[in-house]
Amino acid sequence: MKPITDELKINELLARGAEEVIIAADLRKKLASGEKLRVKFGADPTSPDLHLGHSVPLRKLRQFQDLGHRVVLIIGDYTAKVGDPSGKSKTRPMLSDKEIKQNAKTYLEQAGKILDIKKCEIVYNSGWFKKMNFGEIIQLAARFTVARMIERDDFSKRLKEGADIGMHELLYPIMQAYDSIQVRADVEIGGTDQKFNLLAGRDLQRKLGTVEQNILTVPLLVGLDGDKKMSKSLGNYVGLSDIPHDMYGKIMSIPDPLIVSYFTLLTDLPTDELENINRQLKDEKTNPRDLKMRLAREIVKMYHGAEDASRAENDFKQVFQRREAPTEIPKHKVSSPSANLIDILLEVGFAESRGEARRLIEQGGVKVNEEVVKDIAVAVKISDRGTLLQKGKRSFVKLIK
Repeated sequence: MKPITDELKINELLARGAEEVIIAADLRKKLASGEKLRVKFGADPTSPDLHLGHSVPLRKLRQFQDLGHRVVLIIGDYTAKVGDPSGKSKTRPMLSDKEIKQNAKTYLEQAGKILDIKKCEIVYNSGWFKKMNFGEIIQLAARFTVARMIERDDFSKRLKEGADIGMHELLYPIMQAYDSIQVRADVEIGGTDQKFNLLAGRDLQRKLGTVEQNILTVPLLVGLDGDKKMSKSLGNYVGLSDIPHDMYGKIMSIPDPLIVSYFTLLTDLPTDELENINRQLKDEKTNPRDLKMRLAREIVKMYHGAEDASRAENDFKQVFQRREAPTEIPKHKVSSPSANLIDILLEVGFAESRGEARRLIEQGGVKVNEEVVKDIAVAVKISDRGTLLQKGKRSFVKLIK
């Protein structure tokens, strides 16, 4: 397939959801020429779960893909051993090979919700790093200076605070840069926090006498708290694998100022429609809740289909507007007809530890058959018709024998 050179499509590619393009004029010229570009994106499988924040660069990659360019997806099974220091105030824990392998598998499954994986070139950077001898590593490292490395904000802040910086962390941008050499990258995409690493790729390509890759950075999606970057560790995320009911409910909880950016970065609504949404938000007659319902419906439809989106919306209305339990509630067969509430919360996945379960109960966040339970020692009895367990406002499960 010859790449599409439509000027309007190129304009949207380089503008919507793009924070910075380096060098914009050069990349625009290449896109207009019909040259098939190799668009690189590196992903370290440090976690088994992807969220909507991850979808922002993946959606940009899909745009390149739809224009006929080659997406090169690098699974950083070797860079994951180091851990990207971008935006981190301390050294990341090192992962085992088993953890990395399992995370990589789920990463590709979830990325396939956005990318056409069959059309991607998928490579693992262990393919070249594990073959390098120490002499080659020294030669590669000699292309960079310590002064250049500690210029980056993450490292300079840690030095000022007296926090440790591992020698292996200094290798990370060098490794990411070398990935660009190995896959012959024409373009590399990453979040704004990746700019230092992306520029390192251009630097190494120039020093080795190859054409420098262009760079396109995308914004970091603000999480449900309206403050910090979306992150599983902060609990302010919407998972790509969340069930429709949870996905819809979480999106409905975003602060109003995030509505336009979420529509812009996470949906395919045309630009004129985005402008209309922006105008509606400025109109005092508009209820932001109605726009959030449309946003939630659009996003759930993308990942689960129109039918599930409609059901999720109906459940939301039933729970939050009519104060009723949702029509469709997942069922869980418990291991015992009578068990401690803490054990039940752990068993159904409503808590990840006994401490979390205890806090949830004591803070009034658990209901059994629509009654708040604050006694951590209570035993939950499972009736023949099933027992309704609720966590917070959105999570329901019917316990059955």
